[in-house]
Amino acid sequence: MSIKNSLEAFKEAKKVIPGGVDSPVRAFKSVGGTPLFIQRGEGAYLYDIDGNRYIDFVQSWGPLIFGHCDKDIESSVIKAAKKGLSFGAPTTVETKLANEIVQMFDNIDKIRFVSSGTEAVMSAIRLARGYTNKDDIVKFEGCYHGHSDSLLVQAGSGAVTFGTPSSPGVPNDFTKHTLLAKYNDIKSVEKCFENSKDIACVIIEPIAGNMGLVPAHREFLKKLRELCDKNGALLIFDEVMSGFRADLKGAQGLVDTKPDIVTFGKVIGGGMPVGAFGARDEIMDKLSPDGPIYQAGTLSGNPVAMSAGLASIQKLKNTPNIYSELERKAKKLMDGFRSEAEKNGIPLQTCVKGSMFGFFFNENPVKNFDDALKSDTKMFALFHSKMIESGVYFACSQFETGFISTVMSDKMIDEVILKAKIAFKELKAEC
Repeated sequence: MSIKNSLEAFKEAKKVIPGGVDSPVRAFKSVGGTPLFIQRGEGAYLYDIDGNRYIDFVQSWGPLIFGHCDKDIESSVIKAAKKGLSFGAPTTVETKLANEIVQMFDNIDKIRFVSSGTEAVMSAIRLARGYTNKDDIVKFEGCYHGHSDSLLVQAGSGAVTFGTPSSPGVPNDFTKHTLLAKYNDIKSVEKCFENSKDIACVIIEPIAGNMGLVPAHREFLKKLRELCDKNGALLIFDEVMSGFRADLKGAQGLVDTKPDIVTFGKVIGGGMPVGAFGARDEIMDKLSPDGPIYQAGTLSGNPVAMSAGLASIQKLKNTPNIYSELERKAKKLMDGFRSEAEKNGIPLQTCVKGSMFGFFFNENPVKNFDDALKSDTKMFALFHSKMIESGVYFACSQFETGFISTVMSDKMIDEVILKAKIAFKELKAEC
């Protein structure tokens, strides 16, 4: 397989773009090699600028639940674009999409659209702090909520600490109000509340997708709800990735726990840059212009993005049975991987939630970030390279999630399992 054009494109990009990419993971540093420069997508496939074709399990990191260039979404985008790309003024399509989402959740009365998941989470935390008049927040090791300053936090030496910045450029003062807890470990959260009486919110990915795919235990989420209620804190579900992906109602469709605030993204943009956060009236009414908590965005509610999201959500609501079919295919893929890995003596842990899947080169089940870090990342990098060479495109990090789209057939899944079988045999011989 030749990637001559991608090599040259990467060389040119690095001259004018830091690292040659606009989001660090795309640089392939954790898996080695050169990032592939994509020319186009069609259905379940990506085509790079060298003409190579790949079965795509990244799907733009989740939003393309109907695959690349879905006709209905594409048509809605073209129709909206012909009327103008942006107005900086209200449009009725914002209200239509808001209604579609709000009608599905009994704990969401109002929703506000923004332009990214990072912006949605940043705004949700400001809202929680303003509503409770408290400053501290609790987040979990391994959960990624965007690159805003107070959330770029690294763990300390203990199970729970006040966070310190994990990136230069983030002042200590911005993260000193962020407490870290261990995912799926309620005692670590209890310690946070013991250490601080000023906690405004607990934010969690109920289905974590940024340490690999690691779901929160149902009982753990239930206990989080009880702790927040007991201590006057709000519970935020970050469903930027899992919303409308794991289930029509995201993680909330799979568990009993209801959060106070929910953040969305990915699927509600249908492939366009969109984020959102929603809650019940008494919380959302604190936002400007109705309330004192300021939040704004020139491109928020962009009509083209809203049109793409509306087409995507309406299509999902009209075909809710697709989730069981997507989950069946995801399980088939992961069962095939695990079986072939076992035959070659390679430890592999797998997980499936709706149309989301993940796998770890790990001898033990993964239930938190510490467990995930024990995975064999070198083995993943070798496997990733072999799959790329065979025409299969997975996320370029052990700590990311894969996605099934409706345009993926059983024949494609069988083809990928066969390619994985060959890769595992080669890995056994090499390692």
